[in-house]
Amino acid sequence: MSAVISFPTKTDEIISYNPATGEEIGRAANASAEEVKEAVERARQSFQNWCETSFKERAKFIMEAREVILAEMNEIAQLISTESGKPIVEALSMEIAPVLDLMQYFARNAQKILKPEKINIGQLKFLGRSSKIIYQPLGVIAIISPWNYPFSIPLGEVVMALIAGNTVVLKPSELTPLVGLKISEIFAKVDLPENVLQVITGDGQTGAALVESAPDKIMFTGSVATGKKIASEAAKNLTPVVLELGGKDPMIVFEDADLEAASSAAIWGAFCNSGQSCSSVERLYVEESIAEKFTKLIVEKTRKLNQNLGSDATTDIGAMISENQLKTVEKHVADFKRSGAKILTGGRRNENYQGTFFQPTVIADAKNEMRGMREETFGPTLPIAVFKDEKEAIELANDSDFGLTASVWTKNLRKGKRVAAKILAGTVCVNEVLYTHGIGQTPWGGFKQSGYGRTHGKLGLMELVAPQHIHVNRYTVLPNAWWFGYSENALETFRGFARYFSSGSLFQTVKLTPQMLKRVKELRKK
Repeated sequence: MSAVISFPTKTDEIISYNPATGEEIGRAANASAEEVKEAVERARQSFQNWCETSFKERAKFIMEAREVILAEMNEIAQLISTESGKPIVEALSMEIAPVLDLMQYFARNAQKILKPEKINIGQLKFLGRSSKIIYQPLGVIAIISPWNYPFSIPLGEVVMALIAGNTVVLKPSELTPLVGLKISEIFAKVDLPENVLQVITGDGQTGAALVESAPDKIMFTGSVATGKKIASEAAKNLTPVVLELGGKDPMIVFEDADLEAASSAAIWGAFCNSGQSCSSVERLYVEESIAEKFTKLIVEKTRKLNQNLGSDATTDIGAMISENQLKTVEKHVADFKRSGAKILTGGRRNENYQGTFFQPTVIADAKNEMRGMREETFGPTLPIAVFKDEKEAIELANDSDFGLTASVWTKNLRKGKRVAAKILAGTVCVNEVLYTHGIGQTPWGGFKQSGYGRTHGKLGLMELVAPQHIHVNRYTVLPNAWWFGYSENALETFRGFARYFSSGSLFQTVKLTPQMLKRVKELRKK
């Protein structure tokens, strides 16, 4: 059976363009609201059988899909690069390799992570009671994924949803629909049962229809503005949501840091994927005593970067996804200039190419009140600000509406951990930057306007199940002391419960035994 859903041919199609050249590379259907509704209903029907499959069966499909990816790795990397504009090297290193690791991890460990858990219910266990938590799949998971990591983000969420026993309706970005359809093809090749995974392509209206169709949970990665709209609409059906809404991530470099390593990390963290990562370094804070030396290193290394078509293996920085995204970067750079910051290198569109290329840009004398330090730029810019001491560095880093990731650079690991714990972000690295989304075993998500909920890791898997409490009474031969009928004797028993039983102490609870026996005897007579 095929996992691929083919919608009727429509005149209203999505056209996919190569952002590096502007050339059309393919088309996809623009699914209507009715088609979305039908897809969700099919997923709901398929859930009835899929949720009954074992972890071993689900893992088999995931590991077979993993083998398909390995066999077609170069083809998939080329498609990612062509449709998103990123270097083919990054398609492999930041999309394919990390999600392959995630697939094997959850295929092998999900059953253990979601195993039933016994609960210690205190003194009640001596009355023949026991409790445990089991984890039930939710049903239909709607995934609305972004264009910046069109393979790794949706595929990772698909795998986690499937292994937990859910069915999935995936709506990829209208800018990268072909990569989304490729995910569907991969699972079709391993004969995933029909309608367990459906990929529906379309524009924003298609995404809105998916939200309105009342799936059992929504996983969204994208802008704050769209995330708020989704949360508002989902609330009408009490549909739970996980929102990953981007960041304005700070990097703090202290004077005792390894400056060579930190400078290389800064430019990679700021410029990989043309700065179009929610965990990109978008605010660089450098201790005053090393600011001049460190900034010089940053500029020197930035000027050596190779900007070119993503298909070239030596390309460091490729094209941006769209003209609209490039214009946002232009506006932020222009505002930096007006506000008194200095453009040290870059600062404009790369006219050597026809597509949407923006030069890697280093900016000095940045201040937190500047627009480019407050709004998410999502482009290849690296604004640098200076701080005097640890306290100011923490204050500057936390002076943001976002809180996704951050990094601290120092050779004093005790200091690094201390500062990291004071930064309001979902992930804080010490002497590392950006790449933790690639660690599928760890949670991903943020604070404040960066959204809520988690993907990846145990916490991410828990987002895709409902904990169910099972409570058992093994001793039904004895009446419960708290049942009807009430009496003076019952009143005295409940005073004993409050005084002794609720203490949590077995020694204290023993004092209640005579009164409990008296109460049980009373109930048996009635």
